[in-house]
Amino acid sequence: MEKKVKSGPAPGGKLTTRELTPARWPDLERLFGQNGACGGCWCQWWRLERGERWAEVKGACARARLREQVRSGRAHGVLAYLGGEPVGWCSFDRRVDYPRLDRAPSLRCEDAERVWSIPCFFVKPGLRGRGVATALLERALRALERRRARLVEAYPVRPTRAGSAIPAAFAWTGTESLFLKAGFHPVGPRKAGKQRLRKAL
Repeated sequence: MEKKVKSGPAPGGKLTTRELTPARWPDLERLFGQNGACGGCWCQWWRLERGERWAEVKGACARARLREQVRSGRAHGVLAYLGGEPVGWCSFDRRVDYPRLDRAPSLRCEDAERVWSIPCFFVKPGLRGRGVATALLERALRALERRRARLVEAYPVRPTRAGSAIPAAFAWTGTESLFLKAGFHPVGPRKAGKQRLRKAL
């Protein structure tokens, strides 16, 4: 079932969201393009194992990894469509599937086995700020509820001191306001780096 949003991000089309399936891999590939959304990431940054070097993984290797993860049901997420074209992506999985989170001092937690994470967003250039990320987050939370998740975390980019807009290239983990409006709350101390936000489902 797809979700329809009354006010789409642009005139002339309705915004819909769908969970990723192996059959929808071509849509994700079309959205990400040759650069893998941003810098050849292909949603592998948080999945790096200890000892792996990002320079050796990004690009074609990362793309192949994500494709296999999607095929085998080990990578999950939500796609947003406008007029049938993919325009946005949000990933989610169990926190333990993102081992790099525990290697970031400000993001460590003691109950990782109980937690699901929403660590990445990608919105097609030109459509940011028009409701795509909000629709993706809403659909991701419903998908997690169906999986009987009880705790979900997010790791938004830190707001600028001046309150100015954050460049899209640096907002790939989402913004604080996006998650606060969805009922997330800050948890854990933050001496530096990103703030963990958590929501009970």
